[in-house]
Amino acid sequence: MTITTVGLVKKMLPKTYNHRKEVSSEIVTVISQYKHLQPVVDRFVFNDGTVKKLISLVGTVAVLYQGNIYNIPLCLWPEESYPRTPPVCYVKPTKEMVIIPSRHVNSNGQILLPYLDEWRHTQCDLHGLIQVIMAVFGETPPLCMRISQTSSTRHNSHITLQREDGVPFQGNNETNC
Repeated sequence: MTITTVGLVKKMLPKTYNHRKEVSSEIVTVISQYKHLQPVVDRFVFNDGTVKKLISLVGTVAVLYQGNIYNIPLCLWPEESYPRTPPVCYVKPTKEMVIIPSRHVNSNGQILLPYLDEWRHTQCDLHGLIQVIMAVFGETPPLCMRISQTSSTRHNSHITLQREDGVPFQGNNETNC
């Protein structure tokens, strides 16, 4: 973690955040440990239609599932009241992927975890949240590949995720959904 990184995150953090120092510190910690997550400032649309400019962490985390590592795309949105309130979290499937709704992910991709429901500002943080997400998704993956047409009459659904080295998995490393 460099002073330059801390300064850049503080600069990009919207001024409306109540706890700017804590938020920027946590984001810097996360991006130093999870190289495939990056801070991005964008518009967030709430369920009631309200739009706010928020910072998010966007990218992938490596998840171990059945002995293989899969990169799961995420978007974590700390709101302006963060860290007093939990971030809003989503899996962000690529156009080739489809969400598998479960007790931990709804059909919109929102991540639903007891860790978020029981959020305590002094006990919970983004790093801990990511560790919980990786553990939960290691048991129940939130995504699979979109159905692809293999012939004019037959459809086949399968997952082909990239390993950390970018090479697609082969054979027994494919998961049907």
